[in-house]
Amino acid sequence: MDKTNGIIYLIGAGPGDPGLITVKAVECIKAADVVVYDYLASPTLLSYAKPGAEIIYVGKKGGDHTLTQDKISELLAQKGEQGHVVARLKGGDPFIFGRGGEEAEVLIERNISFEVVPGVTSAVAAPAYAGIPLTHRDYTSSVSLITGHEDPLKETSSIHWDCLAKSGSTLVFFMGVKNLPNIVNQLLENGKSSQTPVALVRWGTTTRQQTVSGTLSNIVEKVKEAKLKSPAIIVVGEVVSLRENMKWFENRPLFGKKIVVTRARAQASGLVDKLRHLGAHCIEIPTIKVVPPRDNTPLEDAVSSLEKYEWIIFTSVNGVKHFFNTLFAKGLDVRVLGRHKFACIGPVTRDELGKFGIVSDVLPKTYRAESVVEAFKDAEINGKKILLPRAMEARTILPEELRNMGAHVHEVTAYETQQVSTAKEELMALLRNGEIDMVTFTSSSTVKNFMALIPEQERTSLLSDVLHACIGPITEDTAVSLGLAPEIVADSYTIDGLVDVIVAYYTGKEN
Repeated sequence: MDKTNGIIYLIGAGPGDPGLITVKAVECIKAADVVVYDYLASPTLLSYAKPGAEIIYVGKKGGDHTLTQDKISELLAQKGEQGHVVARLKGGDPFIFGRGGEEAEVLIERNISFEVVPGVTSAVAAPAYAGIPLTHRDYTSSVSLITGHEDPLKETSSIHWDCLAKSGSTLVFFMGVKNLPNIVNQLLENGKSSQTPVALVRWGTTTRQQTVSGTLSNIVEKVKEAKLKSPAIIVVGEVVSLRENMKWFENRPLFGKKIVVTRARAQASGLVDKLRHLGAHCIEIPTIKVVPPRDNTPLEDAVSSLEKYEWIIFTSVNGVKHFFNTLFAKGLDVRVLGRHKFACIGPVTRDELGKFGIVSDVLPKTYRAESVVEAFKDAEINGKKILLPRAMEARTILPEELRNMGAHVHEVTAYETQQVSTAKEELMALLRNGEIDMVTFTSSSTVKNFMALIPEQERTSLLSDVLHACIGPITEDTAVSLGLAPEIVADSYTIDGLVDVIVAYYTGKEN
């Protein structure tokens, strides 16, 4: 019997860390016309979806269901019958307490093609990130995976508590936080030692990970004191005692620190990735976005008459990108730049220029006057014509110093930065709840626009307990002028330099 043209991929989206997704899963997401994802699937994975793909959230948590399981299965079947390629993202692995089997049964009944793409289950990943090996030759050679909450409509339990209590297996319970007292009582009543080590791992593998450990005799009270809630994995067994020396993930220098990244979303990934790798929980609150100038004619005219200039100077990555976008849009390529000399402010801008096969001849490290003078002291720029494509309302130090050295500088707007306020409500809620440890600023515009989001009368109260980190002294000066007192300022005015001083601050080490 022929099946419909659609196909449903039942995909294990992993335990939370988007880096634990499989290659096959990514391929399926990229091919999908429709992506259906749940509460425990990392939203980061949605970035793999192709433009125009339909994105549907069907999350379920703590009894609050966007769609019931029956309706989710029906949705998948309908999309398949319509001929769509569907990526169904399920937290962990779809066939380990993921109800993937139930969805597959509906698809089989409706004669719809499907494939199962296994994922990294939280039963393995969460304990591993908490420093708990589920098996160890000195402790146990078996593992049992158990639901923490059985179907309440079942007349009798299918869990053999007496066997679990008497076995030497590591016991892993899924989604059992609310039922923890009952789990503990069942194990104790069936002969498990009250001194058996236990750990609960919430949001395992993510920067929000929280681990509470103890023994069967005290774990209920400890979890209550920690106010730990779902989603969490419960691990019972002697291997939990290894955590004290093996908790590698939670030992990262920025683990658990809630850090706001104010950079434009399109450029924030580098900073976010570095901070997350060090354990920080990054909150993206973009305060600016970079856009082409409202009138691109001056830059287009300059590109059309490049023969007039001897030098081209770039002050930012955005300047490089927008210059070359305009160059290519006019049907030109880098061959027209063969006679020019180039300068870049800072190593990151230099590296961006290098992507186009061009080496910077001069490299001032900063906008500061002394840095510009030192960098150009051996360059022949007296009487030379210089093209300076950069941001609207950029600092005047660079063109002023170049003119003081006898150069003829033509400034053109290559891009603009606009204020972004879409995340204002999220920011205010986080600040009022005391859920931000640090705010990072990578330019003066990020500082100005960040402060514009906060009512002036609330700035002192909301920001008094928040640290502020600036990428360099110019950004720091802007912050100070707006009433902030940055505790952290990078000596090397790059993303790497900023991350280094943040780590040094939290670890108490000299940079």
